[in-house]
Amino acid sequence: MGSLAGRTVLVTGGSRGIGRAIVERLTTDGARVVFGYHQAEDAAKEVAAATGAHPVRADLADSAAVAGLFAAAERETGPLDVLVANAAVWLPHSRIEEASEETYDRVMAVNTKGTFLALQHASTRLRDGGRVITMSSIGVRRPTPGNAVYAASKAAVEQFTAVAAQELGPRRITVNCVAPGATDTEMLRQSLPPRLLERAARNTVLGRLGTGDDIAGIVAFLAGPDSGWITGQTISATGGML
Repeated sequence: MGSLAGRTVLVTGGSRGIGRAIVERLTTDGARVVFGYHQAEDAAKEVAAATGAHPVRADLADSAAVAGLFAAAERETGPLDVLVANAAVWLPHSRIEEASEETYDRVMAVNTKGTFLALQHASTRLRDGGRVITMSSIGVRRPTPGNAVYAASKAAVEQFTAVAAQELGPRRITVNCVAPGATDTEMLRQSLPPRLLERAARNTVLGRLGTGDDIAGIVAFLAGPDSGWITGQTISATGGML
């Protein structure tokens, strides 16, 4: 039996990239998983067919949709043990003077508000002794031109994580954040040209880009029984990026 046998998990943003790798890893480890997706229906069906996880369409910027996602997850699995708040959007890099209000609103609505709403539901719906894992980014600690809105949205997530850990600690619910570095996903390849991808790989101690599986392994540890003494932390998962 896997280390997560008998555990019920909700993953937001589970159809592609890091989220898909997380769903694959947690189901392999024995968890019953429900995952949210927004637009990538074909990809969601592929993940469901490959893993047995249950997909639910939801726009994390919509409070009613977040409530519906949790309700659907509970109907499918019963009471939840673990939330992985992974869903996020990245929109094309814009310098501060160029960024549109529409870009700002969408990124903050999904990445920040969506995570906050998920944490609200988790605070009242997770069973005692549960786990919450949020997702940040190396961009919070490595400011780069054109990345202000995305990095700010993830900085807020780290603060939500730290406060939620204190609030949920009395129920033995741990709350931690994973901050990936350059991870080889569709989102990253859309955001960086090949020369910058190559430079990012060279700038890691391990000499390569991360993979979804690299991040999923850390999430699986935080979701499992051996991480019960870790809470309120943001774990940098960057391959030793310099």
